[in-house]
Amino acid sequence: MAQVSMTVNGKAASGEVEGRTLLSAFLRDTLQLTGTHIGCDTSQCGACVVHVNGEAVKACTMLAAEADGAEVATIEGQANADGSLNVIQQAFQDHHGLQCGFCTPGMVMSAAALLKENPTPTEDEVRAYLEGNICRCTGYHNIVKAIMAASGQDVSSIAAE
Repeated sequence: MAQVSMTVNGKAASGEVEGRTLLSAFLRDTLQLTGTHIGCDTSQCGACVVHVNGEAVKACTMLAAEADGAEVATIEGQANADGSLNVIQQAFQDHHGLQCGFCTPGMVMSAAALLKENPTPTEDEVRAYLEGNICRCTGYHNIVKAIMAASGQDVSSIAAE
């Protein structure tokens, strides 16, 4: 067992982990931050995307010990300080970018990383960026629309399904 310490959503967090403990398991099981979803455990679905030191990471591909000393942001830390939805979360709600909601935390975290890198992406750029995130419900049209709306772009010409 090893002790790990990190900052998660702006707060100090620590715990004991086995060497094989994934960051996703540490967040969910030790810290009780269950918004980071486990869809595949093979880095295929993107439901577990978090930010580690400002970079989007699939938490099922990183050991908790590798995040020792890191700044980690999860979906639980994305809301505004007053608890209201942030611009990306609100856009997902406004543009029906979710159905069952299972992929939504990873999609929101991926969207945040994309918009940090590219504040006004094209529809094709959004679709390319989301290639590592799987949604089995929506067909992606409304997710793309929501991300582009969150960037402040006019989305009236994007067809919804």
